Amino acid sequence: MIIEIDFNSDEALYMQLRNQIILGIATSQYQEGEALPSVRSLADTIGINMHTVNKAYSVLKQEGFVKVDRRRGVVIAVDIDKLQAMEQIQKDLRVLLAQASCKNISREEIHDMIDTIYNEYGGK
Repeated sequence: MIIEIDFNSDEALYMQLRNQIILGIATSQYQEGEALPSVRSLADTIGINMHTVNKAYSVLKQEGFVKVDRRRGVVIAVDIDKLQAMEQIQKDLRVLLAQASCKNISREEIHDMIDTIYNEYGGK
């Protein structure tokens, strides 16, 4: 597992960790059913507090990206509730598209960005 945390970023460490794991799932670096490192192990590897890792794992669980298995620990388990995911993404996109509109970014430029990003994930 390769996690890159920017300690100089304004983004919270647990959110950086959450985002790195989501990107890993999207790029097939992490597979459905694969166990993530224990909280203690990952905290030691990255050099962050165990509570930070625990918070990232809790957010990922709440968002439906992982589940907790008593024997295996935290396991990649992408929630298939597509309708709920689409509602959340639409909410997030609404703000991002408003920001783009304020900065005079065209619809075509947005579509090109989306196509580029989706291609990075294998065009899923």
